[in-house]
Amino acid sequence: MAKNLFIAPTALESGLTSICLGLVRALDRVGVRVGFYKPVGQVSDRDDESSDQPDRSIAFVRARSDLNPPDPVSLREAQRFLNRGDSENLMENIVANYHKAAKDVDVVIIEGLVPDRSEAYTARLNVEMARNLTADVILVSGPQNRTVEELDEWLEFSARLFAAPEDPDVIGVILNKVGEPEHSEFAPRVANKHVRDAPDYAKECRVFADGRLRLLGAIPWQPELLAPRVLDVARETGARFIHEGQSRERRVQTMSVTARTIPNMVETLRPGTLVVTPGDREDILMATALSALNGVPLAGLLLTGNLEPDERTMRACRGAFNTGLPLLITETDTYETAYRLARLSPKVPLDDPERIEKVMEAIAIRLDTEWLQKHLRIERERRLSPPAFRYRLSEKARSANKRIVLPEGSEPRTLEAAIKCHERGLARCVLIGGRDEIESVAQSRGLSLPDNMEIIEPADVRDDYVEAMVELRKHKGLAPEMAKAMLEDNVMLGTMMVALDEADGLVSGAVHTTANTVRPALQLIKTHENAAVVSSIFFMLLPEQVLVYGDCAINPDPNAQELADIAIQSAESAEAFGITPVVAMISYSTGESGTGEDVDKVREATSIAQKRRPDLLIDGPLQYDAAAIESVGRSKAPDSKVAGKATVFIFPDLNTGNTTYKAVQRSANVISIGPMLQGLRKPVNDLSRGAQVEDIVFTIALTAVQAQQVADAGS
Repeated sequence: MAKNLFIAPTALESGLTSICLGLVRALDRVGVRVGFYKPVGQVSDRDDESSDQPDRSIAFVRARSDLNPPDPVSLREAQRFLNRGDSENLMENIVANYHKAAKDVDVVIIEGLVPDRSEAYTARLNVEMARNLTADVILVSGPQNRTVEELDEWLEFSARLFAAPEDPDVIGVILNKVGEPEHSEFAPRVANKHVRDAPDYAKECRVFADGRLRLLGAIPWQPELLAPRVLDVARETGARFIHEGQSRERRVQTMSVTARTIPNMVETLRPGTLVVTPGDREDILMATALSALNGVPLAGLLLTGNLEPDERTMRACRGAFNTGLPLLITETDTYETAYRLARLSPKVPLDDPERIEKVMEAIAIRLDTEWLQKHLRIERERRLSPPAFRYRLSEKARSANKRIVLPEGSEPRTLEAAIKCHERGLARCVLIGGRDEIESVAQSRGLSLPDNMEIIEPADVRDDYVEAMVELRKHKGLAPEMAKAMLEDNVMLGTMMVALDEADGLVSGAVHTTANTVRPALQLIKTHENAAVVSSIFFMLLPEQVLVYGDCAINPDPNAQELADIAIQSAESAEAFGITPVVAMISYSTGESGTGEDVDKVREATSIAQKRRPDLLIDGPLQYDAAAIESVGRSKAPDSKVAGKATVFIFPDLNTGNTTYKAVQRSANVISIGPMLQGLRKPVNDLSRGAQVEDIVFTIALTAVQAQQVADAGS
């Protein structure tokens, strides 16, 4: 039977939904099968209760996990039950819906109601729901500007609401928005970067120090998590687009309402700034456009007063708009526009998965899941969800502490990823490129280069590698002049560093082709003695579990021997990253039902792989649905131990593999990490040229973990 945690806020704007989602993520990432339930839906003064939009919490849980919790009873409907004196039937309905959410899970996170003076019964309804669902209670509270003594009293008062003998236990507290600054009427929250100093609540609050309540997490105020997209600003202020640009991608980190002369406003033109100015200030429009052309990723430009720029000015700024700079216009004057911007909702829009993902992660990493597991005494079977995979990957990379070389050091996404890896301790990144260029890119992107970030000027070191490269390629008759010319390519230079043990791995491909990344590795690092070919895998982060797809990037048409080798390499890679390998050899036919050259190749490869590694679960040929779906597997291959349970999918050729991974990735909105190359003596990994910053971060982490595996194998 599932254990239940009822999450009860102590006041308005405590961040209840974010905390509940963070708890779901935190427990999921440590392998706990967690469910979510919201018994009663509640709309705020900004929401339309008559809208057919789903409840925000339910929508986010469905979008960011494989859970499908039941729809909540509306607060209006719950009120009707209570007005009729029929609370028993209300609770019966709530308990009935709970069982739908609690099926096949270890713990259910139950989101309570936000207390509201206009709906005074909500606090007591929370108590009734927690008691009828036999749940332990966790309070969510924002310290705001309370002193330690005032917070103590507030938490004691909130806990006493559940103090009757038959009421549930309050086991702990999550403090949210710690250090939140005070907000003025005309200052947008997103623009307030000041975080107040906060006391050590665990030691200074009596309720925590004497053990009456457990402090399960103190979540700091993080203004960057409030950053709306320009699209969201347009929606809330009623602005219309003159040029939409990258309004769905660019986020407003700060706002500058300005009508000053150019010399007095240029300092505000920083990455992530939304410039707000009267529509007839075409000089400010031109200055903003020039800044965008210089590479500064401004959030956008919002013109007030319904004053459109002259068509000639717009033509002069066309180059800036081509960089993605959004341009909006609003009918309200600057004063009213500023007021509306200050009142932007802090809530995450339903169609902004990137922001809710950041919110969930920011909360999850700060919660005491170890204590919760012990308190709930959860016995769980081993599973690896996507959050658990990313968490394990990050922990292994931190432990490995490897030196990873990045030949595309001045490429903006790569540079930002390197800084993130440095901040998270995932790897010691080495940037190859001109220091001045790298510093210029960092400044234009609003990035701070760590003082100890290693940068190698290629012109300063190329000559140091000529002799070693000639020695490595002497069987090909490589002359020193040719070696020096080849080392003009930073990928070749970085690969030499790996080949000579000066770096543990290499990541490239943000602006280079796969061939540009892989060819130097094959020439200088070469394949592992146990590998017949170099191949690749993708980690496919499906909502419920992580799957491995191979080979989707390297080998166009492997023969049976090579396909068997790819299967074994992929199984070993899966196991190294915590995924139990159950290997399906994919074909258009299952078992003995089909014939033809292609299916015969898969059948032969399966036999070879089974003989080489009898300890692995490998079966084929299997159609994809037979490998992935248990009911189909039982029907098509009833005697197979792999059918319906596969975690590693081996495709017969590059055409099938690449098409399948992209179809799954795009149609199911699945995150994929890779390609990760297999079979080299030392790790070199390729990036998609469309890779996002987080994709590069995780590829660097993968490379660091691979490097540690190489070190372990050689010790």
